[in-house]
Amino acid sequence: MMRPCVVCVPARNEAARLPLLLETLASQDVEGQVRVVVLANNCTDGTVEAVRAAQEAGRLDRLNLRIVEAVLEGADAHVGTARRMALDEGATWLEQSGEDGILLTTDADARLPAHWLSANLRALEKAEIVGGRLIIDGDEAIAPAVADLNARVERYWAGVRRLEELLDPAPHDPAPRHGDHTGASLAFPVSLYRAVGGLPPLPCGEDNALVGLMRDGGARLRHCPEVSVLVSARRDGRVSGGMATEMERRARAADGEAYLLPEAAFWEALVLRRAALRRAFTLPDAEREAACAEIGLGAGDLAAVLATGCPNVIAFVERADRLIGTRTPPAPVCDIDKALEDLASLAAEIERRDKATKKSARKAA
Repeated sequence: MMRPCVVCVPARNEAARLPLLLETLASQDVEGQVRVVVLANNCTDGTVEAVRAAQEAGRLDRLNLRIVEAVLEGADAHVGTARRMALDEGATWLEQSGEDGILLTTDADARLPAHWLSANLRALEKAEIVGGRLIIDGDEAIAPAVADLNARVERYWAGVRRLEELLDPAPHDPAPRHGDHTGASLAFPVSLYRAVGGLPPLPCGEDNALVGLMRDGGARLRHCPEVSVLVSARRDGRVSGGMATEMERRARAADGEAYLLPEAAFWEALVLRRAALRRAFTLPDAEREAACAEIGLGAGDLAAVLATGCPNVIAFVERADRLIGTRTPPAPVCDIDKALEDLASLAAEIERRDKATKKSARKAA
């Protein structure tokens, strides 16, 4: 039996795209109706009317749809407030039914594969948070130079994940995996959402902030390869710093602007630091304090990390690493092609080293 769930969608001036998203939700490969909350905020383009027209045409019959219209003003007029309101409405809907179900959120300009909902629910059987992979929507025209850059960016982040898998693998998030956990595709239990106080209503980065709060509490985050979402390649987005901002940056890079990313050595140092923190957590108190001091976490810092209780190693690493990160210089950057070359070389060297170590261990045995 499918676990009860509600999909929560913030929308502002999405008359053209929102009905398409809702049609993909109406086509999910699950039994029964799909509950959906749309938080339509500050819409002036007929967004709600477009959704009603799709309902009247019978294209959304499988949805149990709640549309909440809101006017957000001043400093609150942004996606963080809208997404929080949508998730809060979904949480209340589940709680009023006496259900500790699942909240999911996506963006109004996205499109979802037919297995999106069922794949999320399966992945949540072994995790508390599931992030979906972002795939740029192939129905939109993309210049060849931008498409090439998109592919190189994918390779870059795959290279970073490879370092993590070699140096600090997470048992709850094994390969194959992607690296995305954004508002375009997130899923988590309503009880966990309430436990962290809901989504931080930030103008940008509200999704990562929510995931951070949950991981601070020890929640397992799964980047399941079976969960994906088609995201718009448009450059005139609704959020500064969101996907549209990134697509504009890539368009400029395709025209000759340098596309800079953190160097491979930065990621190696970060992954090794997190691995050291993970090992330190398992040590007796005195040994843990000494091990953390070597990483840059003093006795007072360690006490602060543990002050509110630390349920597991996930919570410890997230809290401690963020504290150390506040004192770490910004990541040095280089051109993407240089970064790709260095990531590949570094991974190959680590693999050679591991093979040599295993060979020596076998001989010694």
